[in-house]
Parts: sequence; C-alpha cells; structure tokens
Amino acid sequence: MDKVFQSEEQIVFTAKIDETIANSIRRYVNHIPVAAVDEVEISKNDSPLYDEAIAHRTGLVPLKQKGGEEKKTGKLKIETKGEGVVYSGNLKGDFEVAYKNIPLTILSKNQELEFSAFVKFGKGIEHSKFSPGFMFYRNVVELTLDKEFYEEIKRTFPDAEIKEKGNKIILIDNKKRDAADFCDGLADKKGKKIESEKKDELVITLESFGQITPNEIFKKSIDSLKKDLLILSKEIDKNI
Repeated sequence: MDKVFQSEEQIVFTAKIDETIANSIRRYVNHIPVAAVDEVEISKNDSPLYDEAIAHRTGLVPLKQKGGEEKKTGKLKIETKGEGVVYSGNLKGDFEVAYKNIPLTILSKNQELEFSAFVKFGKGIEHSKFSPGFMFYRNVVELTLDKEFYEEIKRTFPDAEIKEKGNKIILIDNKKRDAADFCDGLADKKGKKIESEKKDELVITLESFGQITPNEIFKKSIDSLKKDLLILSKEIDKNI
C-alpha cells in the first residue's frame, strides 16, 4: 500500500487488492456506528423555518466524541436570541460538533430559538445522518500517447509519473487526480489515438464527514466486514 495523499478529511492510496474486496469494504463504511441527533424537542422557534426543517438540519450535523469520553447517548441544547445566523457551533452539550459553521437558521431582532437535541449511535444503513463518510476507487492506468502532449500534461499534473519512449510518452495514472479523461480529451482535440492499459492496483479514496478520521473509517469498515463474515462462517458450519 502506497500513500498518495492525506489530509484531516481525506486519504488517497494505491493498493493491490481485488475489486470485489474493495467494493465490500466500501459498502461496510455504512456499517460503522457513529453518533447523530435522533430526536429534537423545540420549545421556542421564532425563525422562518418550520420545526421539522430545524430538526432535519440538526440531525445532519456531524458529531464526534468529546476528548477521551465514550458516551453512547447524550444531549445537546441551543438557547439563542437576537439578530443573526444560528450555526451548528451554537449546539452545546455531551458531544462535540465537527464543523461549527453549518447554518441552521436565521433570526431577526428579538427572535429566539430554543431546543434540546437527543443523540444516539446508529449506522448509515439505517439513515444517512449516521454515515461517517464514503469510499471510492479506480484502477491504476498506464497511458501511452504522443510526445507532443508532454508539456501540457506535465503542466496540468506536475506530480505525474511520465516516462519517454521514442516519440511516445507513458503516463502512470496513479495519483489523487484522475488524468485519463484529461488525456483522452487532449488526444481527441488533435485527432490522435491514446492507448490505455488497466493495472491490478487500485487508487482508493476515503473521505470523512468529520465524526472519525479516514484511517479509522477504513479500519473499522474492515473490522465490521470481518465480524459479519465470521458470523456467516459459523452459520454455514452449523448447517453442513
């Protein structure tokens, strides 16, 4: 496994892995338990949005555990008054808001908003608000095209692996950005042909919605998959 790119919200890496296994890991991202607001009790709402809209927006705010705490349920509250935008950062309580600048609604002068939000753990297969992020992948591709395109490709993809071979260049498309479509378009404009060969390796991308890191998403997705496979294996053994 070779790391291509990593940030707080995203990780991109290449790995020699069968597509069926990669797809199973991708599907099990939504089997990871994460916290989200499940119920909202609104005591005062002078904003232009209906109670249901406020509850829906609050439910989609990504939440994470506070420090080293391991709470399975909890409560958040908002009590705000006066002109301005009400942001997710106004939610205070047992869990931490991953992104504090998500707008929930807006208040005019002397208007108030008060509600309590009850948090529980769930999985993305139950509701999208419990999804920790997503994963996608593509094959590493070796592209062969005319040497005349070298400068434009290198300018657009400065970190690309490009080798020269006679009057051709060979580009290994294994970085964060997908270069294959760009090269196809470039060749089409000049009526040229491009050769492409899919490799066994995959470029895998994981993005987090903020509840847990991309690395944790990958590891926990594999753990959830292993757990279900073990249960399936035991059931098969019982019936053989």
